[in-house]
Amino acid sequence: MTRVIRKVLVANRGEIAVRVIRTCAELGIATVAVYSAADRDSAAVRLADEAVQIGPPAAKRSYLYIPAVIEAARATGADAIHPGYGFLSENPDFAEVCEAEGLIFIGAPADVMTRLGDKSTARALMADAGLPLLPGSRDPIANVEAARALADEIGYPVIVKAVAGGGGRGMRVVRDGAEFAAAWQQTRATAAAVFGDGRLYLERYLESARHVEAQILADTHGTVVHLGLRDCSLQRRHQKLVEESPAPGLSAELAEDIGAAAVRGCRAAGYVGAGTVEFLLAPDGSFYFMEVNCRLQVEHPVTEMVTGIDLVAEQLRIAAGEPLTLGAGVRPAGVAIECRVNAEDPRRDFAPAPGTLGECLLPGGQFVRVDTHVHTGYAVPPHYDSLLAKVVVWAPDRATAIARMRRALAETRLRGAGVATTTEFLHDVLDHPRFRDATHDTALIGTLSGTAPTREALQPS
Repeated sequence: MTRVIRKVLVANRGEIAVRVIRTCAELGIATVAVYSAADRDSAAVRLADEAVQIGPPAAKRSYLYIPAVIEAARATGADAIHPGYGFLSENPDFAEVCEAEGLIFIGAPADVMTRLGDKSTARALMADAGLPLLPGSRDPIANVEAARALADEIGYPVIVKAVAGGGGRGMRVVRDGAEFAAAWQQTRATAAAVFGDGRLYLERYLESARHVEAQILADTHGTVVHLGLRDCSLQRRHQKLVEESPAPGLSAELAEDIGAAAVRGCRAAGYVGAGTVEFLLAPDGSFYFMEVNCRLQVEHPVTEMVTGIDLVAEQLRIAAGEPLTLGAGVRPAGVAIECRVNAEDPRRDFAPAPGTLGECLLPGGQFVRVDTHVHTGYAVPPHYDSLLAKVVVWAPDRATAIARMRRALAETRLRGAGVATTTEFLHDVLDHPRFRDATHDTALIGTLSGTAPTREALQPS
């Protein structure tokens, strides 16, 4: 059964709120922006048809406060809520409240998020669906003694992960038995504090791995398709800095095997909506399931650039009950690269560096896309994620895409009192020979100069 979506409340902020508002405008759908006191003058507030302040700067009292979001939807007559990414986007309780209030939640069903948000349950489900897993625990481990015994059995290094973890938090690599107990207790304390769930599981840590992921779309009529792969291996503290599509250096057969595994796993989970299945890829070409993100990813623009498909528009159509019309033959064309420009100082272990932008010059030109919410005079708030802009380029081949991204980053000027950005660091990473020849992996940034890469450290030896 199809449902008509006439007005969407965007339960988020920053560039993703702007992103959703723009697609809604193109589809003739009215929008409502919600904002905290810190975001009163934000681009989303200016671009939406209506705007409602929902609380003070603290996210727990605004963007994460479900009663305020629901009341804003009621007051404005919204019939659907798009959660963006982060905040409430993977909160099954929020999805259930939306449905109970007669609001269409533009995302995965609550029961699916519950199953896949629990990393241990997700691993078991994917194992039953035939997806390959790294050696480790199928279920949460009861105590440190049992975990230590399993670590000794599967061999070090291992990675301890929070069952409810995400966003690069709630995980710790352990390289020998002497440090295991302390790492276990520290990860459990972090998981309990950050996620309200101290349960942990364990798996073998794969050295020199690449991080690849498949973009999935699934409708309510049983159709599940993948839109190709992204490589997200360039990370700091398990959080991505550079993404590209298609994942370079993979044979067509391997890429299709990974995509087919992602589709198979989502079918088994009863997935609906836009989602991402993440894998670790070993140097020998073997790949292993990591997790499913039940939302739109930050890096979704690279998939849009190579496929020509508006993923937010597809989310809206799926949420309305419409069938997918893409078919199984989606074939990406060319190469797209995304660089995240964050208000962080790479010379201080990527410490947040908020301030006021006295200069805001963003790149342009052919096949360059910038997703941002900032402008000259914008006060970068210290309360939220440090992302300022996503610079995305497309080209017919990877070498041209890298050259275009170098040019785009060279044009980028985001400067101001107290503000440091990752722009120069990203430019240098693109010049590194391991990125150029697509032999980079998840350890590259961390091993270049320890925890605080510098310009000199990025030069080839």
